[in-house]
Amino acid sequence: MTRAPLHAGLTPLADALGLRPLFGDIHNHCGLSYGHGSLAEALARAALQLDFVSVTGHAHWPDMPIDVAEVAHIVDFHVEGFARLRRLWPGHFATLAAADRPGFTVFPGYEIHSSAFGDLTILYRDLTPRPLVLADSPEALLERLRAEVPGGAFAFPHHIGYRRGARGIDWSAFSPALSPFVEIISMHGCAEASETDRPYLHSMGPSDGHGTMRHGLALGRIFGVVGNTDHHSAFPGSYGHGRMAAYARGDGRAAIWEAMLERRTNALTGDDIHLLASLGGAVQGGVVPPGTKGPLRIEAVAGGFIDCIDVIRNGRLAHRISPELTPSPISDRLETILHLELGWGARNREQRWDCEVALDGGEIVGVEPRFRGAEIVSPLEGGHAAEAPPEIARDGATIRLKVTAAANPNTVTPAMQGMALRLRLDPGAAIRADFCGRRIAVPAARLFEGAMSGNLGPIDSPAWRMHALPTPARWQWTGAVDVEPIRSGESIYVRLRQAGGQTAWTSPIFCR
Repeated sequence: MTRAPLHAGLTPLADALGLRPLFGDIHNHCGLSYGHGSLAEALARAALQLDFVSVTGHAHWPDMPIDVAEVAHIVDFHVEGFARLRRLWPGHFATLAAADRPGFTVFPGYEIHSSAFGDLTILYRDLTPRPLVLADSPEALLERLRAEVPGGAFAFPHHIGYRRGARGIDWSAFSPALSPFVEIISMHGCAEASETDRPYLHSMGPSDGHGTMRHGLALGRIFGVVGNTDHHSAFPGSYGHGRMAAYARGDGRAAIWEAMLERRTNALTGDDIHLLASLGGAVQGGVVPPGTKGPLRIEAVAGGFIDCIDVIRNGRLAHRISPELTPSPISDRLETILHLELGWGARNREQRWDCEVALDGGEIVGVEPRFRGAEIVSPLEGGHAAEAPPEIARDGATIRLKVTAAANPNTVTPAMQGMALRLRLDPGAAIRADFCGRRIAVPAARLFEGAMSGNLGPIDSPAWRMHALPTPARWQWTGAVDVEPIRSGESIYVRLRQAGGQTAWTSPIFCR
């Protein structure tokens, strides 16, 4: 097994609560409707770096602007995509069932657009073939799902940040009976608040403050948060676009479904960050009674250097933790994270990387693939050439990796491929690597000093980068924050930001 869960030494709070983080992407697309690549390709890629997945079909848009000439081209590919999904939907359950296995859970799913209410992704619990359930409003959808899939389906709003009337969320129509959570991060951008470092840049337009998570909390709504990629080229979990964590009491379908219904979820940008918050016996997504007070217990295991951990109460920063100033690692063992990235080079070119990475003096505890898919969304942008899929395998203390990395298209959009290795180091440990026949040996001590990089050839040739190694105190934190008695109507959530910009948000804890 290449991927491995965090060991018990890093998750004492989660273990005491009987929870474990599982990572997934339940909103992404392929050629099942409109999009690129096959369903089988999407599922195979998902299995490389996720614990659970749903590949989403585009199904319905009741108030599509069919009489607006300026967007006729958009209407056309939606109509074609909806028809394709209706044609392929009955048979696609067999493909889902073939991919589903212990340790990798597959859920059926599809989405409904709505200019008026905002878009919804519908998830089915089981792989039993069922028809699409379509409706023109959240209220009607809830009624139909209860009648036709009783106890076995829910829906959640996604890319909520667009303005109301332009496919952003209508908080007045939000129903916790239909939606346990909302999607606050995806390739569209971040909808935590009006001002974020991941703005909405899609052609659909900018975000609106009344479409944000913070506004929903201010209105008193109860919901969890998730991230997903909304990737359109058959690559669920495409690194950096978004994913979710579910804090489950097991690793099977029933446990994941229960975690989602109970809102024990986190939103993530990319790294598989473990971030658990507990207050008064409740964890993220839970509800506590008025008068509940601290401690707010926090357990954080990041995917790299932690910049800060923030406690947000009623939409305002209430406490900030900097592990660099107040270190509190979970474990004092010399364990670290090696993040390797591959790519760069001259624009409009790509490189097929054939690599081996080995550790001399220690143990590779786990591997986290960080693979990206092609950056194509609309069918009007054309397709992309088929490429060999990523391959990653482990042989003892050696990781073998084959992956195609395109050059960065500009100086602000990353296209690198990579992986993160959790390492337990002995004194004098060293990392050996073979990059397309070019061999290097790097003492671990050198990487504790800072990152190291190199090229396959002269300037403008493809390059590799080994990020700096964090000490345990820089990528782990455990402790408690005092919380004054919480009043009915309030909410608290925790946000972790890494030095490289990757972020995790817990679902709020509510007081009612």
